[in-house]
Amino acid sequence: MRVKKLPLIMISAGIIVIGFGVWQIVETNFQTDASLKEAKRIVAKAESNYDEEEPFKNPKKIDPPKFGDTVGLLKIPKIEAELAIVEGTDPNDLKKGVGHYKGFYFPAENGQIVLSGHRDTVFRRLGELEPGDIFEVQMPNGKFKYELTKTKIVDAEDRTIITLQNTKEELIVITCYPFRFVGNAPERYIIYAKPI
Repeated sequence: MRVKKLPLIMISAGIIVIGFGVWQIVETNFQTDASLKEAKRIVAKAESNYDEEEPFKNPKKIDPPKFGDTVGLLKIPKIEAELAIVEGTDPNDLKKGVGHYKGFYFPAENGQIVLSGHRDTVFRRLGELEPGDIFEVQMPNGKFKYELTKTKIVDAEDRTIITLQNTKEELIVITCYPFRFVGNAPERYIIYAKPI
């Protein structure tokens, strides 16, 4: 009798696992879409402060946001990506979009701007980028463009890739690597970009 119940238990467990996975994907897509709408609203509201000819019309510092706040928009034209930038990099923040490392700089503050995202959601196509490709960051204080200068692959535990410095502005984008790895990836893919 027990042997006959085992397949039913296995099938039930499989359905529960698959259902949980589907629910997580749907929840992440919903949160990402909501954050993107909020980012577009923030940028549209601020657009009267700047335009294409004069992008630094209002280069004031951004008020420190709270964890989870949507703070701006990241566009990557080559891969047709338009992503919300959210303050913080914990799992709940990264479900909403690209995470901005708390404590690091924002555009026009002359320091390192560090963004992070999941390789299997917002940064799915990041590996297609090459030196010379453009990132556009839109914030309440202006539009800022950065040109990819180099990439690097490091161990997941390597913390030397970012050092809080304020001598020059630099955009650093981080995601897990290899891109098609299943589970916790052992490395990080780092993109460095300079302002243009």
